[in-house]
Amino acid sequence: MAVFTEIPEISAASWRRGDADSAARDLVRVCHEVGFFTLVDHGIDRVFLDRYFTLLRSFFALPRDVKQRIAKVNSPFFRGWEDIGSELTDNKIDHREQLDLSSENPPYPAEVQPAYLRIDGPNQWLPESVLPGFRDTVIEFFGSMGDLANELMAVLARGLGLPATTFRDRFGERPYSLVKLISYPTTPAGEAGVNGHNDAGFLTLLLQHGVGGLQALNPDGEWIDVPPRNDAIVVNLGEMLQSMTGNYLVATKHRVVADQPRFSSAYFHGPDLRASLAPLELGSQFVDAVAASPRHREAGFMAKREELLSGASGTKSTSVALFGEQLWNYYKRSYPDLVAAHHADVVG
Repeated sequence: MAVFTEIPEISAASWRRGDADSAARDLVRVCHEVGFFTLVDHGIDRVFLDRYFTLLRSFFALPRDVKQRIAKVNSPFFRGWEDIGSELTDNKIDHREQLDLSSENPPYPAEVQPAYLRIDGPNQWLPESVLPGFRDTVIEFFGSMGDLANELMAVLARGLGLPATTFRDRFGERPYSLVKLISYPTTPAGEAGVNGHNDAGFLTLLLQHGVGGLQALNPDGEWIDVPPRNDAIVVNLGEMLQSMTGNYLVATKHRVVADQPRFSSAYFHGPDLRASLAPLELGSQFVDAVAASPRHREAGFMAKREELLSGASGTKSTSVALFGEQLWNYYKRSYPDLVAAHHADVVG
């Protein structure tokens, strides 16, 4: 298998108007070999995306005390605004300001067990008068990205020789997806806007707004630039998909190093917190391909908080059984102080 030195392009027209079976196989091949691609002809209205980014920039231009009204530190559900340096990735400080929002499901009781169910709940929103149209536009963004991610899941399933609804059937009754709105200042020398990591979810759909900085790590240890394109959505795989395909489709490590201020927004497609990550039954050709590839066979998962404290880093861990457990591990390693503040009974 050749080591990738650039990020491939995939057109959604290849399965919408072309040979759907061939296009599905090509998509799976790219996801197996690279785990990153730029999706063009996706059908998301450019006018809407421009409006979304205008509002995104307007949000970050608000005075700090206004954004502070919806500070993440106030949310037991890990939703809201946070200033630069608030999040840890691989136990290193990230240099980005962001607003985190998630699917809004009715919350479980405050001290529900297992603890990962506590993640479900409401977002924090500023009053409509502060930024008119912002909430409705973000909700529309959730819907548009979710529909596109569901389409990609069906194509992936087809390319793996599975029924088109295979992944969607695993998603359960309370799917849980996340959206990050992000403002990066110029990255300090020797550091990162967001440090090298794998995404915890299923699929990530990312919009870069004119300025680069996103890089994917290839098997030779080289950071490959993911060029920004206003006509494309960057798609990469998360650890949930890696677990469910028995490492055939592995999450590719990536980071951001920005040489100038940069805006982006990422949608992380995810299922019910109770969804199983148990591997699907794939054909022998996929199983054999994993066994033959050290990159796939040896691929791990992001280290848990307790492993980080013991000196581990990177992808040293094993998968967990359920999506909620995977996401809870993410919050414990990225926001240990918030977990301790809101969920002291389950710290550790």
